[in-house]
Amino acid sequence: MKESAAKVLVVDDEVEITQLITLYLQREGFDVYVAHDGEDALRIAATLLPDLVILDVNLGRMDGIDVCRRLRSGSSSDVPILFLSCKSEDNDIIRGLSEGGDDYVTKPFSPSQLVARVQAHLRRSRTRERSAEEPATTIQYNGMEIDFRSLEVRLHGDRLNLSVKEFELLSVLAREPNRVFPLEDLYRRVWQTDSMGDTRTLMVHISNLRKKLEQDPSRPRWIRTVRGFGYRFTPDSSDEDEACETEHAANE
Repeated sequence: MKESAAKVLVVDDEVEITQLITLYLQREGFDVYVAHDGEDALRIAATLLPDLVILDVNLGRMDGIDVCRRLRSGSSSDVPILFLSCKSEDNDIIRGLSEGGDDYVTKPFSPSQLVARVQAHLRRSRTRERSAEEPATTIQYNGMEIDFRSLEVRLHGDRLNLSVKEFELLSVLAREPNRVFPLEDLYRRVWQTDSMGDTRTLMVHISNLRKKLEQDPSRPRWIRTVRGFGYRFTPDSSDEDEACETEHAANE
């Protein structure tokens, strides 16, 4: 049986932008739906249950951050959300990703690169769905339990409220403890595409993950920064090598 086309909801108040994105996505076989404001986006999402949302940050009365927050609390809680905005400041990226966004693309953008990001997120989403159908598998480290069937993480018995991308990041790192993952390699594994030279999305997700894992995120115990290289998961870490590892300012 032929697989049905993925449904993509494009939310932007600029008609020219939605037309351009629609054209390129339809060429790749996607079913595209368009909303020009936050209220319309939420109404369509509740009915459509899209496979992915491309969401502009600046939407007027209800901005994209508010829409993202409400999508995450509703029936589309796990849908990949790709933010789109003319803003490129770190604060905007941090705010959007902290509210549940999966990725971030700034205007002006290459339509073909945007399509590549969409395809990568959908591949990852389908891989995650297939993994959930496999027999239950867990990893346990010193009070941490990662359940790959239920996609849940518990720390000393308490369930952590992780986003999809936070869970995927932790899973990649924890499957190979003490291995140093370069930023670009980690980005490819989780987002299944190149970072195109911008790893801020990855660093913000690592920062948000640490806030949920660590007693003191400024002195991480589980996920360490290896200066000049990347990150590693340290289930049996001690403080003896703390001085050798320094957190990048963008990750604070």
